[in-house]
Amino acid sequence: MFNFTLMNEIENWEYELQLIWQKLGKIDNADFIEQISIHAYKFSGSKAIADFEMACAFDSTGHEKEAEPLYRSSLNQGLSGLRRRRARIQLASTLRNNGKIDESISILKEEKANYSDELNDAVDSFLALSLFSAGECSEALSLALKALSQYLPRYNNSLHNYASALTLTKK
Repeated sequence: MFNFTLMNEIENWEYELQLIWQKLGKIDNADFIEQISIHAYKFSGSKAIADFEMACAFDSTGHEKEAEPLYRSSLNQGLSGLRRRRARIQLASTLRNNGKIDESISILKEEKANYSDELNDAVDSFLALSLFSAGECSEALSLALKALSQYLPRYNNSLHNYASALTLTKK
């Protein structure tokens, strides 16, 4: 039997969470993190989700070192669905910012190879940043241009082909 009460509690929790996220940049970062923390851990359904939301709060306020272990914790606890994909992308970005570029690239390449959803362009964008940070400029530019090519009103195929050729002619 479906539990409508639980469903309403989850929906209310998600709605209240979004209201707090709308305060980002409008209130003091410490107050924002505290509000996310209080709200995140009152959700009894999943510590993985709470850790993820806290990681996001730290990451969004420039505290990447605090975010990294929380992203890892949320994933190790079985975070699933779209939040899992977001956690992997955001962890990879945080790792790049924390100087762990090879791990960042590895995570994003795994996501690119094994999953596909509305976040594919985000994976490509953050992978391009990590590749650039690793000195793989041709591959980074190629990836970024391929992602961009699908949104142009014209020249889509030409740009995609030129972007593909960048990795063939590098070095």
